Amino acid sequence: MDLHKQTAPTTAPTPAADLRASDADRDRVADILREALAEGRLTAEEHAERVGGVLAAKTVGELEVFVRDLPGGHRRPAAPAYAPVPPRPTPGAIPAEADANVVAVFSSAVRRGRWRAGRRLHAYAVFGSVEIDLSEAIFEYQQVVIKAVSVFGEVRIRVPENISLRGTGGGVLGNFEVSPLDSVDPDAPVVYVDGWAVFGNVEARPRRGRLVADILDRVQDKVDRKLRKHLGH
Repeated sequence: MDLHKQTAPTTAPTPAADLRASDADRDRVADILREALAEGRLTAEEHAERVGGVLAAKTVGELEVFVRDLPGGHRRPAAPAYAPVPPRPTPGAIPAEADANVVAVFSSAVRRGRWRAGRRLHAYAVFGSVEIDLSEAIFEYQQVVIKAVSVFGEVRIRVPENISLRGTGGGVLGNFEVSPLDSVDPDAPVVYVDGWAVFGNVEARPRRGRLVADILDRVQDKVDRKLRKHLGH
């Protein structure tokens, strides 16, 4: 498959301390605390208290508080090199016409499994429910836009946890909730959720434990298949 990238406009990077903490960030800090306990720098009570704080921390900055007085907290950068993405896709980069529509009117509709995400997907739930699961989807493009509209209904969106996720929208006596993600891989897909919830619910968040496969590997695999077909193998 082909991967079409669009160049994002230059934006001011998000301060490292304000980035949402990942499971890998928490594991790194927990390892430092475990080492400090083994070296006698922390008592068992202090270690337990700090581990509890690590589990409750939301941002990278909150995590660093628990190790900044320990040698291990200064051996590596305070945060991984995230590649901040803009809240909306590059103007004109994504066609206005949808590659696919998922509609549920007094019913339910589901898109999940191994499917091609395309560049734009429209989801409409009117007195119904729509589920869009991208955790096993094939990303042919780096930027994907999902327009989600819920009227007395629900649109649920799930994505792999190692991509970037952004949302722009709101609710009218309803709930519009997108949990932002920042991938450490600058080539990772970016999913933008754009929409409204009117007396309904629109929700987008990562599906823990699901990772998108390496895009470049998939591109190379397609090239190899085409080459073998051309050579008659």
